[in-house]
Amino acid sequence: MPWRIRTTCRTSGPTSTSTTNCSSGWRPDRLRGAAVIVLGIDPGSRYTGFGVVEQEGSRVRQLDAGRIVLTAEPTPAARMARLAEGLEETLERWQPAAAALETLFHGRNSRSLIALAQARGVILSVLGRHGLEVEEYSPAHVKQAVCGTGRADKTQVSRMVDVLLGPAPVRRSADASDALAVALCYVHRRPLERVMEAAGASPERG
Repeated sequence: MPWRIRTTCRTSGPTSTSTTNCSSGWRPDRLRGAAVIVLGIDPGSRYTGFGVVEQEGSRVRQLDAGRIVLTAEPTPAARMARLAEGLEETLERWQPAAAALETLFHGRNSRSLIALAQARGVILSVLGRHGLEVEEYSPAHVKQAVCGTGRADKTQVSRMVDVLLGPAPVRRSADASDALAVALCYVHRRPLERVMEAAGASPERG
């Protein structure tokens, strides 16, 4: 198991895209310092997952998680506008200091890759306007950070997110669990990356 854990959980009132509000506990002992809020994003052209966590010292808790639904919009332009709007709402509510998202998975067909690239472009544009620190991780790196293996499937990722952040009173969507996993990957990897950068090395992100 990647980290030692201690978990508690509480339920919050519903929001338009939020699923739950759980406090956690896994304790990566090497993390120290002031509280920082991190937004994890699982980009998609139909549903984009988001997960917001707060890391303070060795404690991490979930603040919010859900997905932005794009399928109701009639055109690609309208879907991208809805994506930008939903992301802006999350940023304004939680004011994260950093964001992380998955890189493109090249096993998709060309049409899916184009649609996903459009969504990623919108996401990066919104994050850039807010001046956030943005990190990108391959799916294998996210799985490795959360599950201890880069070959984990979605069910394993979802189960480990439940272990690390506490089970949700309302079941998390797969998109929300994936986004929380991306946020946890940032929290897990970033201290090591800063050490490597200070030493003049370039950490591999896949």
